[in-house]
Amino acid sequence: MSNKPLLAACIAAGLFMQVGLSAQNGVVYTEASNFTLVGKLMDTPNPYHRVDTVAFKGFTKGENSQVRQSSGISVAFRTDSPEIYILTQFGEVSKDPTNTGPISARGYDLYIRENGEWRYAASKCRSASSLDQPLALISSMKPVMKDCLLYLPLYSEEYSIKIGVREGSKIEALPNPFRHRIGIFGSSYTHGSCTSRGGMSYPAQFTRMTGLQMLSLGCSGNSKLQDYFATVLAAADVDAFVFDSFSNPTPQMIRERLFPFIEKIQASHPGKPLIFQQTIFRESRAFSTSIDAAEARKMEVADSMMKIACKKYKDVYFIKPDAVPDDHSASIDGTHPSNYGYQLWAESIVKPVTKILRKYGIK
Repeated sequence: MSNKPLLAACIAAGLFMQVGLSAQNGVVYTEASNFTLVGKLMDTPNPYHRVDTVAFKGFTKGENSQVRQSSGISVAFRTDSPEIYILTQFGEVSKDPTNTGPISARGYDLYIRENGEWRYAASKCRSASSLDQPLALISSMKPVMKDCLLYLPLYSEEYSIKIGVREGSKIEALPNPFRHRIGIFGSSYTHGSCTSRGGMSYPAQFTRMTGLQMLSLGCSGNSKLQDYFATVLAAADVDAFVFDSFSNPTPQMIRERLFPFIEKIQASHPGKPLIFQQTIFRESRAFSTSIDAAEARKMEVADSMMKIACKKYKDVYFIKPDAVPDDHSASIDGTHPSNYGYQLWAESIVKPVTKILRKYGIK
């Protein structure tokens, strides 16, 4: 495969970075990677990619695209600017997502710390026809120093992301506000499908709830216990793992791949906890007998295989999340939860996950 497209993209990104060093219309832009990147599983040549697809092979075309998307990554910085702008040079971009809002897919989600808690501040995106134009994310803030956490797009690739502040304002890196490194590999649920904005994925919500940093490798439709994903995870510098591994694979895939997947990761991370989650209940099961039967079978196989795995392997655990309220009203498309459903998911795993992690001094 020719490297010319990659070379052209790198050159374009470099030129974009040089332009961004000067003020534009009274706004000074700084490359976001100069600040603190939160939620990154590993270092990559492009700081907004999640996996180096030159170093790691085996991905399908779709998976290759997904691991270059910035889902789960956020930027921590401090500024006293009354305004914040974003200027992005996109690579592959999700311009017309079918079940995920455009703000979540290609936009930005800003939180500001207030009284020790992360509070929603703003979320926006550009239209598909004006992606290369500055995005005025928020304005009219008090000119005092604020701790900011900016979630990046979930379903887009970026070559450059610049954060703009009013000329004369201060902006600086904020030390990582979260503790430890918890790798999480999973399906569209973990990727953040059907959220309205990036900060509402359940790994992001869990991180804000607990202060424990989740490093997300969610890949929509593609969390199937693949050996090449185990290779990536084995190379990651983490303290523990959480998996959403039973939402995408068939029962046969679960039977054939689960134990080799565990063994490959444990070979590189002996003594570290591997916490597997059962897939959640899909609302589309309620009146479709075929969907109900398929989902029930998948959950049965996951239950039976994990019962064996927890006995066969040390440091392996199985928990059951819950994203369904009593009135069953937290689904977007019958498969994926709404923001509220993902909140319920995050809340449901806080106690079991933190209880396990404390056994390993992770708290």
